[in-house]
Amino acid sequence: MHGSKVCMDFPRQNVTRRRIVRRLVVGTIVVGAISVTTAVTSRLKPAPPSVDKATVWIDTVKRGPMLREVRGLGTLVPEELFHVPAPSDGRVAEVPVLPGTQVSEDTILVELRNPDLQQQAMDAEWSLQAAESDLINLKAQSRSARLNQRSNLASLEAQYRNAKAKGDRDEVLYKQGLMLELDYRLSKSTVEELSNQLGIEKERGQALADSLDAQLASKETSIRQLHAMVDTKHQQVEALKVRAGATGVLQQVLVQVGQRIAPGADLAIVVQPRKLKAELKIPETQAKDVEIGQIANIDTRNGVIPGRVSRIDPAVLNGSVDVDVRLLGPLPLGARPDLSIDGNIEIERLTDVLYTGRPVIATAGGSISLFKLGGDGKEAGRVKVKLGRTSVNTVEIVDGLKIGDHVILSDMSAWDSFDRIRLN
Repeated sequence: MHGSKVCMDFPRQNVTRRRIVRRLVVGTIVVGAISVTTAVTSRLKPAPPSVDKATVWIDTVKRGPMLREVRGLGTLVPEELFHVPAPSDGRVAEVPVLPGTQVSEDTILVELRNPDLQQQAMDAEWSLQAAESDLINLKAQSRSARLNQRSNLASLEAQYRNAKAKGDRDEVLYKQGLMLELDYRLSKSTVEELSNQLGIEKERGQALADSLDAQLASKETSIRQLHAMVDTKHQQVEALKVRAGATGVLQQVLVQVGQRIAPGADLAIVVQPRKLKAELKIPETQAKDVEIGQIANIDTRNGVIPGRVSRIDPAVLNGSVDVDVRLLGPLPLGARPDLSIDGNIEIERLTDVLYTGRPVIATAGGSISLFKLGGDGKEAGRVKVKLGRTSVNTVEIVDGLKIGDHVILSDMSAWDSFDRIRLN
């Protein structure tokens, strides 16, 4: 019995051992497979994000001439502005012409009222009339005084002639012994006295004439001054009807009816609409390369006009510099003051450089990372690119790309965390 029991336990023990070994082998294989799978999976790169190829801007790197330009927005402005000033103080009574109207030199733009000035003109007229009356009276008095003096002179001359004739007769009688010496001397003395009186009267007459002439000249000078004052006052009153003073278009009226105006204040602006220039605002970082005389092209949205830089404002305002461009071509239809424009100014022409289109974010002399397309054009990898000189639409490539490379120039900031993208 003991022998049969032993024979029955032995096979059962072997089966148990084999089952344990099999489980250990299977477990080891499973653990190894998991480890291998984990290791392989950890070494795999994440799948690149997909980007619609139609939504990005792709350009090719090229070598050749490159035109450097700077661009600015701006407006067309008149070359000459005629500011119409107020001739004197006053109150606006009427504005008969509206902006946009064609005007001539004599067109009345604003009518002013100034009661004080009008009263001064009337006072000047009354003063002139009074002075002219005084002149007439003075001339009458002068004529009367001259006649009286001439009458006195004529009377003395007659007395002198009579006394001279009597004296000549008495001298003959005296020499013949027919007249007493005393009578002869009295007659001669009378002649001498009348001669002296006649000389004095002539001098008095000349003095009177000089005095009267001086009075008349003074009064006439005063009247001329009053005439000039009256003319001036009338001109000042007439100037209250303020005229354009130039042929052109009334661009702006700066006052309103009823407004009180000080002398010299601007009332209106007249421009010549066919004499315009372009005024561009160039970013201050680019304005350093702009020089007077450089060629420019002005886009009015209805044609491109060539021009040259004529003035550069020395000041910077709100991050930009004002640059004036003198237009060299005819203005297109619809061109008028304050029309919005674009302008490109040619800085220099590079003859043989490596270049491509200008990325959205590009700084001259800086570095930038771009996505460069692979050979199949289905994937793009990030590369670092060194930039050189920049233009409005192009940029020089110093390092990082070669001729024929295709790069994405669009804003790819949404994929900054990826080094590769897939293009669909």
